[in-house]
Amino acid sequence: MTAWTLAVARDDLARTVLAEGPVPDLAGGEALLRVDRVGMTANNVTYAVLGESMRYWEFFPHRDPGLGLVPLWGFAEVAASTVPGVEPGQRVYGYLPPASHLVVRPVRIDGTGFRDGAGHRAALPSPYNAYRLTTGDPVYRADQEDLLVLFRPLFFTSFMLADQLLDNDCHGAAAVLLSSASSKTAYAAAFELRGRGARVIGLTSPGNVAFTGSLGCYDQVVSYDDVATLDAVPAVYLDLSGSPATRAAVRAHFGDRLVRDVAVGLTAQIPNADAAGQVFFAPDQMRKRTADWGREGLDRRFAEAWRRFAAAAAGWVDVETGEGPEALRTAWLDVLAGRAAPRSGRIVRLT
Repeated sequence: MTAWTLAVARDDLARTVLAEGPVPDLAGGEALLRVDRVGMTANNVTYAVLGESMRYWEFFPHRDPGLGLVPLWGFAEVAASTVPGVEPGQRVYGYLPPASHLVVRPVRIDGTGFRDGAGHRAALPSPYNAYRLTTGDPVYRADQEDLLVLFRPLFFTSFMLADQLLDNDCHGAAAVLLSSASSKTAYAAAFELRGRGARVIGLTSPGNVAFTGSLGCYDQVVSYDDVATLDAVPAVYLDLSGSPATRAAVRAHFGDRLVRDVAVGLTAQIPNADAAGQVFFAPDQMRKRTADWGREGLDRRFAEAWRRFAAAAAGWVDVETGEGPEALRTAWLDVLAGRAAPRSGRIVRLT
Protein backbone atom coordinates (compact mmCIF):
# COMPACT_ATOMS: atom_id res chain seq x y z
CA MET A 1 0.00 0.00 0.00
CA THR A 2 1.21 3.52 -0.80
CA ALA A 3 0.46 6.86 0.77
CA TRP A 4 0.00 10.18 -1.01
CA THR A 5 -0.23 13.92 -0.37
CA LEU A 6 -1.71 16.72 -2.49
CA ALA A 7 0.19 19.95 -1.86
CA VAL A 8 -0.26 23.44 -3.29
CA ALA A 9 2.37 26.05 -4.07
CA ARG A 10 2.21 28.63 -1.31
CA ASP A 11 2.86 31.45 -3.80
CA ASP A 12 0.44 30.07 -6.45
CA LEU A 13 -2.48 28.21 -4.92
CA ALA A 14 -3.64 26.95 -8.31
CA ARG A 15 -0.45 24.90 -8.74
CA THR A 16 -0.78 21.48 -7.14
CA VAL A 17 1.77 18.74 -6.52
CA LEU A 18 0.68 15.12 -6.00
CA ALA A 19 3.32 12.90 -4.42
CA GLU A 20 3.30 9.22 -3.46
CA GLY A 21 5.39 7.35 -0.92
CA PRO A 22 5.32 4.54 1.62
CA VAL A 23 2.78 4.43 4.41
CA PRO A 24 4.49 5.96 7.47
CA ASP A 25 5.89 3.66 10.15
CA LEU A 26 4.88 4.35 13.73
CA ALA A 27 7.06 5.11 16.71
CA GLY A 28 5.97 4.60 20.30
CA GLY A 29 3.15 6.91 21.34
CA GLU A 30 1.86 7.32 17.79
CA ALA A 31 -1.25 6.29 15.86
CA LEU A 32 -1.90 6.20 12.13
CA LEU A 33 -5.12 7.69 10.79
CA ARG A 34 -6.39 6.69 7.35
CA VAL A 35 -8.17 9.74 5.96
CA ASP A 36 -11.55 8.65 4.66
CA ARG A 37 -13.99 11.44 3.83
CA VAL A 38 -13.33 15.19 3.60
CA GLY A 39 -15.12 18.30 2.41
CA MET A 40 -13.94 21.19 0.25
CA THR A 41 -15.44 24.64 0.82
CA ALA A 42 -14.44 28.30 0.71
CA ASN A 43 -13.29 27.81 4.30
CA ASN A 44 -10.36 25.78 3.00
CA VAL A 45 -9.40 28.61 0.68
CA THR A 46 -9.31 30.88 3.72
CA TYR A 47 -6.88 28.50 5.41
CA ALA A 48 -4.57 28.69 2.41
CA VAL A 49 -4.80 32.45 1.86
CA LEU A 50 -4.12 33.10 5.54
CA GLY A 51 -1.78 30.13 5.84
CA GLU A 52 1.24 32.23 6.74
CA SER A 53 -0.32 34.92 8.93
CA MET A 54 -2.62 32.57 10.86
CA ARG A 55 -0.13 29.64 10.88
CA TYR A 56 -2.47 27.20 9.09
CA TRP A 57 0.47 25.80 7.10
CA GLU A 58 2.04 24.64 10.36
CA PHE A 59 -0.59 22.02 11.22
CA PHE A 60 0.61 19.63 8.49
CA PRO A 61 4.08 20.85 7.52
CA HIS A 62 5.53 19.92 4.15
CA ARG A 63 9.22 19.11 3.76
CA ASP A 64 9.38 21.64 0.88
CA PRO A 65 8.89 25.12 2.40
CA GLY A 66 7.49 26.35 -0.90
CA LEU A 67 4.59 23.90 -0.70
CA GLY A 68 1.72 23.65 1.74
CA LEU A 69 -0.90 21.11 2.77
CA VAL A 70 -4.30 22.84 2.98
CA PRO A 71 -6.14 21.69 6.11
CA LEU A 72 -9.46 19.92 5.57
CA TRP A 73 -12.22 18.74 7.88
CA GLY A 74 -13.59 15.24 7.75
CA PHE A 75 -13.58 11.68 9.02
CA ALA A 76 -10.69 9.25 9.40
CA GLU A 77 -10.25 5.76 10.81
CA VAL A 78 -7.50 4.55 13.10
CA ALA A 79 -5.46 2.21 10.90
CA ALA A 80 -2.80 1.32 13.48
CA SER A 81 -1.87 2.43 16.97
CA THR A 82 0.80 2.02 19.63
CA VAL A 83 -1.30 3.93 22.16
CA PRO A 84 -3.65 2.21 24.65
CA GLY A 85 -7.16 3.59 24.32
CA VAL A 86 -6.75 4.46 20.65
CA GLU A 87 -7.73 1.33 18.79
CA PRO A 88 -7.71 0.31 15.11
CA GLY A 89 -11.14 0.69 13.56
CA GLN A 90 -12.20 3.69 15.64
CA ARG A 91 -13.67 6.50 13.55
CA VAL A 92 -12.87 10.12 14.34
CA TYR A 93 -13.81 13.55 13.10
CA GLY A 94 -11.27 16.36 12.95
CA TYR A 95 -8.67 18.46 11.14
CA LEU A 96 -6.96 16.46 8.41
CA PRO A 97 -4.41 16.96 5.66
CA PRO A 98 -5.11 16.53 1.92
CA ALA A 99 -3.51 13.12 2.10
CA SER A 100 -4.24 9.45 2.49
CA HIS A 101 -2.76 9.16 6.01
CA LEU A 102 -1.85 11.20 9.07
CA VAL A 103 0.41 10.24 11.98
CA VAL A 104 -0.74 11.66 15.33
CA ARG A 105 0.50 11.47 18.92
CA PRO A 106 -2.71 10.97 20.94
CA VAL A 107 -2.86 12.65 24.33
CA ARG A 108 -5.73 13.50 26.72
CA ILE A 109 -7.53 10.34 25.66
CA ASP A 110 -11.05 9.86 26.99
CA GLY A 111 -14.46 8.65 25.86
CA THR A 112 -14.89 11.60 23.50
CA GLY A 113 -11.60 11.16 21.64
CA PHE A 114 -8.11 12.59 21.92
CA ARG A 115 -5.84 15.47 20.97
CA ASP A 116 -2.79 15.37 18.77
CA GLY A 117 0.12 16.09 21.08
CA ALA A 118 2.72 16.30 18.28
CA GLY A 119 5.36 18.87 19.16
CA HIS A 120 4.82 21.04 16.11
CA ARG A 121 1.13 21.50 17.02
CA ALA A 122 1.65 22.36 20.68
CA ALA A 123 1.64 26.13 20.15
CA LEU A 124 -1.20 26.11 17.59
CA PRO A 125 -4.86 26.78 18.51
CA SER A 126 -5.99 23.77 20.54
CA PRO A 127 -9.51 23.36 19.03
CA TYR A 128 -7.89 22.32 15.76
CA ASN A 129 -5.96 19.54 17.48
CA ALA A 130 -9.00 17.62 18.77
CA TYR A 131 -10.21 14.37 17.21
CA ARG A 132 -13.73 13.37 18.23
CA LEU A 133 -14.75 9.72 18.32
CA THR A 134 -18.03 9.17 16.54
CA THR A 135 -19.09 7.01 19.48
CA GLY A 136 -18.59 9.86 21.94
CA ASP A 137 -19.88 12.77 19.88
CA PRO A 138 -23.31 14.19 20.76
CA VAL A 139 -23.87 15.61 17.26
CA TYR A 140 -22.83 12.53 15.28
CA ARG A 141 -25.31 10.63 13.15
CA ALA A 142 -24.11 8.21 10.51
CA ASP A 143 -26.72 9.42 8.01
CA GLN A 144 -25.50 13.02 8.46
CA GLU A 145 -21.80 12.49 7.80
CA ASP A 146 -21.83 14.56 4.62
CA LEU A 147 -23.58 17.44 6.39
CA LEU A 148 -21.10 17.21 9.26
CA VAL A 149 -18.14 17.26 6.87
CA LEU A 150 -19.48 20.25 4.94
CA PHE A 151 -21.01 22.31 7.69
CA ARG A 152 -19.67 21.40 11.11
CA PRO A 153 -16.46 23.49 11.08
CA LEU A 154 -18.28 26.35 9.38
CA PHE A 155 -21.23 26.04 11.72
CA PHE A 156 -18.95 26.09 14.74
CA THR A 157 -17.51 29.40 13.50
CA SER A 158 -21.03 30.66 12.77
CA PHE A 159 -22.33 29.50 16.15
CA MET A 160 -19.49 31.21 18.00
CA LEU A 161 -19.79 34.36 15.87
CA ALA A 162 -23.52 34.67 16.55
CA ASP A 163 -22.93 33.88 20.22
CA GLN A 164 -20.32 36.62 20.54
CA LEU A 165 -22.70 39.15 19.00
CA LEU A 166 -25.61 38.09 21.18
CA ASP A 167 -23.34 38.02 24.23
CA ASN A 168 -22.70 41.72 23.55
CA ASP A 169 -26.31 42.59 22.64
CA CYS A 170 -25.13 43.13 19.04
CA HIS A 171 -23.21 46.17 20.35
CA GLY A 172 -26.48 48.10 20.34
CA ALA A 173 -26.95 47.73 16.59
CA ALA A 174 -30.37 47.59 14.94
CA ALA A 175 -29.01 45.64 11.96
CA VAL A 176 -26.35 43.03 11.33
CA LEU A 177 -24.99 42.92 7.77
CA LEU A 178 -23.18 39.85 6.41
CA SER A 179 -21.26 39.95 3.15
CA SER A 180 -20.83 36.78 1.08
CA ALA A 181 -24.32 36.00 2.36
CA SER A 182 -24.73 32.95 0.11
CA SER A 183 -21.74 31.27 1.75
CA LYS A 184 -22.33 28.50 4.28
CA THR A 185 -20.58 30.32 7.12
CA ALA A 186 -22.64 33.46 6.57
CA TYR A 187 -26.05 31.87 6.31
CA ALA A 188 -25.39 29.57 9.25
CA ALA A 189 -24.58 32.64 11.37
CA ALA A 190 -27.71 34.33 10.05
CA PHE A 191 -29.72 31.22 10.99
CA GLU A 192 -28.53 31.63 14.58
CA LEU A 193 -29.08 35.40 14.69
CA ARG A 194 -32.44 35.85 13.02
CA GLY A 195 -35.29 36.64 15.36
CA ARG A 196 -33.02 37.35 18.32
CA GLY A 197 -32.81 41.13 18.18
CA ALA A 198 -31.25 43.03 15.31
CA ARG A 199 -32.45 42.64 11.72
CA VAL A 200 -30.21 40.29 9.75
CA ILE A 201 -29.32 41.53 6.27
CA GLY A 202 -27.45 39.54 3.65
CA LEU A 203 -25.22 41.16 1.04
CA THR A 204 -24.42 39.05 -2.01
CA SER A 205 -23.80 39.16 -5.74
CA PRO A 206 -26.80 39.83 -8.00
CA GLY A 207 -26.80 36.25 -9.26
CA ASN A 208 -27.07 34.84 -5.74
CA VAL A 209 -29.84 37.08 -4.39
CA ALA A 210 -32.64 34.63 -5.22
CA PHE A 211 -30.87 31.61 -3.70
CA THR A 212 -29.87 33.50 -0.57
CA GLY A 213 -33.34 34.87 -0.06
CA SER A 214 -34.87 31.41 -0.48
CA LEU A 215 -33.00 30.11 2.59
CA GLY A 216 -35.17 32.07 4.98
CA CYS A 217 -32.17 32.94 7.17
CA TYR A 218 -32.20 36.67 6.48
CA ASP A 219 -34.73 39.41 7.14
CA GLN A 220 -33.54 41.08 3.93
CA VAL A 221 -31.16 40.23 1.08
CA VAL A 222 -29.71 42.84 -1.29
CA SER A 223 -27.01 42.81 -3.91
CA TYR A 224 -23.73 44.55 -3.30
CA ASP A 225 -24.80 47.26 -5.75
CA ASP A 226 -27.80 48.13 -3.58
CA VAL A 227 -26.12 48.77 -0.21
CA ALA A 228 -27.14 52.42 -0.42
CA THR A 229 -30.85 51.44 -0.45
CA LEU A 230 -30.66 50.08 3.11
CA ASP A 231 -31.93 52.07 6.09
CA ALA A 232 -28.94 53.80 7.67
CA VAL A 233 -29.54 52.51 11.19
CA PRO A 234 -26.85 51.57 13.73
CA ALA A 235 -25.25 48.48 12.20
CA VAL A 236 -22.62 45.80 12.62
CA TYR A 237 -20.83 44.68 9.46
CA LEU A 238 -19.57 41.07 9.40
CA ASP A 239 -17.17 40.86 6.47
CA LEU A 240 -16.88 37.34 5.07
CA SER A 241 -16.01 38.40 1.52
CA GLY A 242 -12.88 40.48 2.01
CA SER A 243 -14.04 42.83 -0.76
CA PRO A 244 -12.62 46.37 -0.38
CA ALA A 245 -15.40 47.75 -2.58
CA THR A 246 -18.13 46.32 -0.37
CA ARG A 247 -16.48 47.60 2.79
CA ALA A 248 -16.14 51.05 1.22
CA ALA A 249 -19.83 51.06 0.23
CA VAL A 250 -20.94 49.98 3.71
CA ARG A 251 -18.77 52.60 5.42
CA ALA A 252 -19.87 55.34 3.04
CA HIS A 253 -23.56 54.59 3.54
CA PHE A 254 -23.65 53.95 7.29
CA GLY A 255 -20.94 56.42 8.32
CA ASP A 256 -20.68 56.83 12.08
CA ARG A 257 -23.68 54.52 12.53
CA LEU A 258 -21.43 51.57 11.68
CA VAL A 259 -20.74 50.49 15.25
CA ARG A 260 -18.56 47.47 14.39
CA ASP A 261 -16.64 46.32 11.29
CA VAL A 262 -15.55 42.71 11.83
CA ALA A 263 -13.40 40.53 9.58
CA VAL A 264 -14.58 36.91 9.76
CA GLY A 265 -12.62 35.27 6.96
CA LEU A 266 -12.70 35.71 3.26
CA THR A 267 -14.14 34.14 0.16
CA ALA A 268 -12.69 36.64 -2.33
CA GLN A 269 -9.09 35.75 -1.35
CA ILE A 270 -8.28 39.29 -0.24
CA PRO A 271 -6.92 39.46 3.31
CA ASN A 272 -9.34 41.76 5.11
CA ALA A 273 -8.05 41.78 8.66
CA ASP A 274 -6.00 44.99 8.36
CA ALA A 275 -8.89 46.96 6.87
CA ALA A 276 -11.45 45.91 9.48
CA GLY A 277 -11.88 47.33 12.93
CA GLN A 278 -11.55 43.91 14.53
CA VAL A 279 -11.02 40.26 13.65
CA PHE A 280 -13.23 37.40 14.81
CA PHE A 281 -11.43 34.19 15.77
CA ALA A 282 -13.76 31.40 16.86
CA PRO A 283 -11.35 29.72 19.35
CA ASP A 284 -11.26 32.95 21.39
CA GLN A 285 -15.03 32.87 21.95
CA MET A 286 -14.84 29.11 22.50
CA ARG A 287 -12.38 29.63 25.35
CA LYS A 288 -14.65 32.26 26.90
CA ARG A 289 -17.70 30.02 26.73
CA THR A 290 -15.78 27.01 28.02
CA ALA A 291 -14.96 29.14 31.06
CA ASP A 292 -18.59 30.33 31.32
CA TRP A 293 -20.37 27.04 30.70
CA GLY A 294 -17.76 24.28 31.02
CA ARG A 295 -16.88 21.93 28.19
CA GLU A 296 -20.02 19.85 28.62
CA GLY A 297 -22.20 22.95 28.65
CA LEU A 298 -20.65 24.23 25.45
CA ASP A 299 -20.98 20.82 23.80
CA ARG A 300 -24.64 20.62 24.80
CA ARG A 301 -25.50 24.07 23.46
CA PHE A 302 -23.61 23.42 20.23
CA ALA A 303 -25.36 20.06 19.75
CA GLU A 304 -28.77 21.66 20.26
CA ALA A 305 -27.97 24.40 17.74
CA TRP A 306 -26.56 21.87 15.27
CA ARG A 307 -29.69 19.74 15.36
CA ARG A 308 -31.85 22.77 14.57
CA PHE A 309 -29.57 23.85 11.75
CA ALA A 310 -29.01 20.40 10.21
CA ALA A 311 -32.74 19.83 9.87
CA ALA A 312 -32.96 22.92 7.67
CA ALA A 313 -29.59 22.72 5.91
CA ALA A 314 -30.26 19.26 4.46
CA GLY A 315 -32.53 20.97 1.95
CA TRP A 316 -30.05 23.71 1.07
CA VAL A 317 -27.16 21.71 -0.31
CA ASP A 318 -26.61 19.42 -3.29
CA VAL A 319 -23.85 16.99 -2.29
CA GLU A 320 -21.36 16.14 -5.04
CA THR A 321 -19.09 13.20 -4.24
CA GLY A 322 -15.76 12.27 -5.82
CA GLU A 323 -13.09 9.71 -5.05
CA GLY A 324 -9.33 9.84 -4.83
CA PRO A 325 -6.62 12.48 -5.14
CA GLU A 326 -7.63 13.65 -8.62
CA ALA A 327 -11.16 14.35 -7.40
CA LEU A 328 -9.67 16.26 -4.48
CA ARG A 329 -7.51 18.29 -6.87
CA THR A 330 -10.54 19.11 -9.05
CA ALA A 331 -12.62 20.12 -6.03
CA TRP A 332 -9.82 22.37 -4.76
CA LEU A 333 -9.36 24.12 -8.09
CA ASP A 334 -13.11 24.61 -8.54
CA VAL A 335 -13.57 26.14 -5.09
CA LEU A 336 -10.40 28.23 -5.43
CA ALA A 337 -11.63 29.66 -8.75
CA GLY A 338 -15.12 30.32 -7.40
CA ARG A 339 -16.72 27.79 -9.75
CA ALA A 340 -18.69 26.07 -6.97
CA ALA A 341 -22.37 27.05 -6.94
CA PRO A 342 -23.87 28.16 -3.61
CA ARG A 343 -25.91 24.95 -3.36
CA SER A 344 -22.91 22.77 -4.12
CA GLY A 345 -21.31 20.68 -1.38
CA ARG A 346 -18.08 18.97 -2.42
CA ILE A 347 -17.28 15.69 -0.64
CA VAL A 348 -14.24 13.59 -1.55
CA ARG A 349 -13.70 10.00 -0.46
CA LEU A 350 -9.95 9.49 -0.19
CA THR A 351 -9.64 5.77 0.66
